[in-house]
Amino acid sequence: MATRTKFVFLMHPEEFKRAKAATGRLTHLCLAGSELHMGIGFDAHEAVQALINDPENFPVLLYPTRDARDLSKGELHASDCGGRRLVVFLLDGTWRLVRHLWRDSPSLQRLPRIMFSNAAPSRYVIKRQPEPGCLSTLEATHELLLALDRSGLDRYPLPEQLLGLFQRMQDVQLRFVAEAARLGIRRHGQRAPSPRAPLPVRIGPKRRRIFGSGAAASSAGSSPSPTP
Repeated sequence: MATRTKFVFLMHPEEFKRAKAATGRLTHLCLAGSELHMGIGFDAHEAVQALINDPENFPVLLYPTRDARDLSKGELHASDCGGRRLVVFLLDGTWRLVRHLWRDSPSLQRLPRIMFSNAAPSRYVIKRQPEPGCLSTLEATHELLLALDRSGLDRYPLPEQLLGLFQRMQDVQLRFVAEAARLGIRRHGQRAPSPRAPLPVRIGPKRRRIFGSGAAASSAGSSPSPTP
């Protein structure tokens, strides 16, 4: 899928090991021109720093702090980019892992921050999100593209493509679990997911300082997004 925006996924090494839930990798494969880099601190990462320091780029970080520009409210315009290419960095990992990525990369902390709000609930079936509003990296990218399209910053004519792949990925996992259950195979206590009641909203002090009531959390993996 071609996009005007360049997406850069920064994946924590522990997220890289997650064969079942690595939606950041799947999203990267879906977006032409996107990049995926693995690490923890990116201040010495040549490719990442080249993108940040390229005068032709307008780099931003998807990270929903109080001072982030809410794309859903039209708080970022084409004129803000000054004719430069919009480059969006997404932190890919759980809440705990994303905090490490953030803490160890001061150059990312200095970037303008963006967010989106009023996102659709997570469509994750094979994985339970830690709290309402948390999204996988693929879902966060989908919501971000919707907001960019509405703002005139990008075009997203076929939003069902990403979500369709996301659903098919989960269908494959569910078939594997069902087949293992039929054969009586148990691996790491794996079992087919069953319907569960919604999680109570329990936002810890650190998250409460970052996320407003309407801000969607993202995560690659399923961290708040961030892509904390």
